[in-house]
Amino acid sequence: MFAPAIPLALVYDFDGTLAPGNMQERQFIPDIGMTNKEFWTEVNLLAQENQADLILMYMYVMLEKARAARVPVRRESFKARSRGLDFFDGVEEWFGRINGYGAGRGVAVEHYLISSGNAEIIEGTTIAPQFTRIYASRFLFNENDVAVWPAQAINFTTETQYLFRINNGALDIADDSQINKFVAQDDRPVPFENMVYIGDGETDVPCFRLVKDLGGLSVAVFNPRVMTGRQDAETYRKEGRVNAVAPADYTEGGELDLLIRHNIDFLAARARLRRQLAPPNGRRQP
Repeated sequence: MFAPAIPLALVYDFDGTLAPGNMQERQFIPDIGMTNKEFWTEVNLLAQENQADLILMYMYVMLEKARAARVPVRRESFKARSRGLDFFDGVEEWFGRINGYGAGRGVAVEHYLISSGNAEIIEGTTIAPQFTRIYASRFLFNENDVAVWPAQAINFTTETQYLFRINNGALDIADDSQINKFVAQDDRPVPFENMVYIGDGETDVPCFRLVKDLGGLSVAVFNPRVMTGRQDAETYRKEGRVNAVAPADYTEGGELDLLIRHNIDFLAARARLRRQLAPPNGRRQP
């Protein structure tokens, strides 16, 4: 009997994980005539004074400063700012290669992005089509396609809800009924043990821990061009927050490439063993 494909969700942060730095710093902040330090100092001050969410505050400051500087905030102008982004080595070739490796072993790989950065900038990148879903902070646009208000703000504690959405197949964020619907563990599209979370920093810790504690693989990556980042990543491993540490180098044969390929091999081998041990009723062994 033909065995169904084994699901694997690779879930990524964006800033510092797939691309160095913060996406707003590449073009948007210079466009509004501020330095990175000035922008983030104002955001942090507003958040402290108003006891407000930091992500909502940075989105508010983006719109207010853009209006003052007469900088366009249309959907297409945000997407255009993605052209100033660069990626870590190997990122653009990564998705097709990993998909192919998984397919050869009966593993169906899907890629998801969870980021507090701007969805509109991310959606203009060359890698955007590779993701099954992009969960990121996004603006509400009026009838003239001008950003007027935050529509979705994702911070480091709310990021975990999107892992649960991937787990039970409730991918539409506007549909709250599906996320609360009971789905037996064996019937969930992507078990947590079939997830990999790849992130780079403190804001990824809730996702790191959730995936790791529920049997998946959590990987802390660091910028290989700034070697001090390895120390922070190794601290996460020593504290039990992640399973593994690797440079944010996505080239073939690199540490991260080998780690994910080994994980795919493991999932395939585990599925074969479970099929051999399956009881007559077909339910999975505990």
